[in-house]
Amino acid sequence: MKSHLTVFALTAILFASIGMAPAFGQIQSPIVVMTDKPSYSDGETIIVTGEVRDLYSGTPVSLIVKNDNAIVALAQLTVGVDKKFSTEITAGGTMRTAGSYTVEVTYGTQNRVATTSFEFGGSTPSTDGGSAVTDKTVSVQGSSDLIGYEITGGKLLGIMPDVEANSLIISIDATSDGSLTLTIPRSVLDATMNGEDDAFFVLIDGEEVDFEETTSSTDRILTIAFPAGAEEIEIIGTFVVPEFGTIAAMILAVAIISIIAISAKSRLSIIPRY
Repeated sequence: MKSHLTVFALTAILFASIGMAPAFGQIQSPIVVMTDKPSYSDGETIIVTGEVRDLYSGTPVSLIVKNDNAIVALAQLTVGVDKKFSTEITAGGTMRTAGSYTVEVTYGTQNRVATTSFEFGGSTPSTDGGSAVTDKTVSVQGSSDLIGYEITGGKLLGIMPDVEANSLIISIDATSDGSLTLTIPRSVLDATMNGEDDAFFVLIDGEEVDFEETTSSTDRILTIAFPAGAEEIEIIGTFVVPEFGTIAAMILAVAIISIIAISAKSRLSIIPRY
């Protein structure tokens, strides 16, 4: 009988220990973050939620979403009195490439950082996102100047700036071998060094290719041959028209200033844990 009671007591202790495992609301790390799903399709809403262990008065959570190539989203999130924070992000837009993305949150100092990740299926090329395409010109987000173009062997679907890479991403549907000639205003994309013209780098589906170029004081004209089945041409220079990058820089500046200021006064504003 005594041995049965001992087994029962040990079992009760085991279940009690399991029940006492840290849960959302009883976190052990300084900050945690999660998404509502492990993967998303283009246009879906990504719900990001998290919680901090210690509440610091007036301190926001800095959020960055990135993949291996670039930062695709930035935000400053308010922490509620319940120590929780949340935001929603639309999959797509600056998040174009299929693959794994990391959500990184920082609360006050670099010692209070957490990450989570999700998979994205990739964006479908579209002309609806501010890149209006006619039979002769295409617009680029962040600029009123149009890029002129001529294409054979396929269709131009749209052009988006990648500020982090100082490049233009051109989506095409290549039904056969062909070529694309672009008249790019220097106000949209340029490549210079010490005040002189420098060479562009041109990639087709990630592979560097040769191209022909002529220049004027206002434009750079590139002719790029592509194979059947090509989907993306990237032209890399030293400057691309600001779009997402200007906003990103402002948010990063605010985040850095906040971290410096809060680090200096955090010892005075910590709400004790009990």
